[in-house]
Amino acid sequence: MKLERILPFARTLLDRSVAIGDIAIDATMGNGHDTVYLANLVGNEGKVYSFDIQDEAMLATKKRLAEQSLSDRVILTKEGHEHVGSIIPKDLHGHVKGAIFNLGYLPGGDKTIVTNATTTISAVEQIFEMLAPEGIIILVIYHGHAEGAAEKEELLQFVENFNQEKAHVLQYQFINQKNNPPFIIALEKR
Repeated sequence: MKLERILPFARTLLDRSVAIGDIAIDATMGNGHDTVYLANLVGNEGKVYSFDIQDEAMLATKKRLAEQSLSDRVILTKEGHEHVGSIIPKDLHGHVKGAIFNLGYLPGGDKTIVTNATTTISAVEQIFEMLAPEGIIILVIYHGHAEGAAEKEELLQFVENFNQEKAHVLQYQFINQKNNPPFIIALEKR
């Protein structure tokens, strides 16, 4: 297949935005895959701030980071992403180059603990203000469950009304697949 699948495309966008020495955010730590990916992109000189509310996510991510000797590049925070503005130091606001959200629930975890549009939109608004020019926020939207479908609708309304003078907004998805496949919304700050 020549078209990039959803998660590889998200990483392509991160590759274009985040470099050695940069600041990045994993707004939904999950099992740590994006945190590790971002830690490799920012190198020893950069920093990744990673957020999740679940102990399982913290443990899985700590283990994954330790296995690759990346722990010193990452600040793990057991808080919801809606607290991002108070966690990331003010002197870094305006310098964040990339952020990623994988919405829904923790793979392999408690499926009753899910992201929701209210906290996600709050986090996106806060992170957008922290972005450097041409910084990017990536939302990977999983909507194959009731809460995810509701979150998707509110997020689409939010991003469709985002001021085009402030950001480019992209939607990337496969439209002929069954079972509500995930898709990407990306916001690039002008």
